[in-house]
Amino acid sequence: MLGNIHSIETFGSADGPGVRYLIFLKGCNMRCKYCHNPDTWAKTEGEMKSAEEILQQALRYKRYWGKKGGITVSGGEALLQIDFVTELFTLAKEKGVNTCLDTAGNPFTREKPFYSKFEKLMEVTDLFMLDIKEMDEDEHKQLTGQTNKNILDMATCLSDHGKAMWIRHVLVPGITDDDGQLHRLRAFIDTLKTVERVEILPYHTLGVFKWKELGIPYALEDGSRRPKSRWNMHGKSLFPVINPDCMNRRDICKKGSCKIPSNKENGTYAQKDSCEIPSNKENGTYVQKDS
Repeated sequence: MLGNIHSIETFGSADGPGVRYLIFLKGCNMRCKYCHNPDTWAKTEGEMKSAEEILQQALRYKRYWGKKGGITVSGGEALLQIDFVTELFTLAKEKGVNTCLDTAGNPFTREKPFYSKFEKLMEVTDLFMLDIKEMDEDEHKQLTGQTNKNILDMATCLSDHGKAMWIRHVLVPGITDDDGQLHRLRAFIDTLKTVERVEILPYHTLGVFKWKELGIPYALEDGSRRPKSRWNMHGKSLFPVINPDCMNRRDICKKGSCKIPSNKENGTYAQKDSCEIPSNKENGTYVQKDS
């Protein structure tokens, strides 16, 4: 099975637990207005490689992964190449490699043949990193050009099947930082049983040059979406920050002893050597990510 590869990063530290070998695939049906990799949208023009070849390349770096690291497949939208990802992850599990899928969930459906393939993919995927861009259906369509109903359904499906999840949300000023939608996002996450971590990602403009190179007008070019922080206004109360030292290491933490700081009393965080995340139903597993 050949995969259409956009690029590879050999030492990733922000896309899953530990040090990761990252494979970025070509193709995406969403057209997010703030996308920093529009060069991955096209389903052609990549480098065709087999799952065996990719894994053999990845295993050269296995000594650096430690106990938590492994391989992460991202995109583009990796689920558009679900057969390739499943074969790669199947081979990886045979070698004892941790597998992580970074996805926005857009291709997900419970209809066959996709769902039968997705069930096989779940069996060989240790962690799903799901990007929830917007809770409101109409706003999601305006932001990405696609519905979000199947994406939220995918999150529910993963939860029902006991699959570990990290949830990501990009905080775009004036678009995805609305109080109402953040409350809805928190409420939805609380219905999921297997969320181990939530990452709130700040909006940035590092990929704007790619839009210009591709001749695509950048929808947020007017400057009204410059990176700024409204986090202190409401974000901390919805997704409390857990030990910044633990967070900045990008390590997934076990549930248990890390304490949530008091919002307004003293604001103290857990100690450096105490970086375990509590149960999401009790204290919250929500993490702000500064990258």
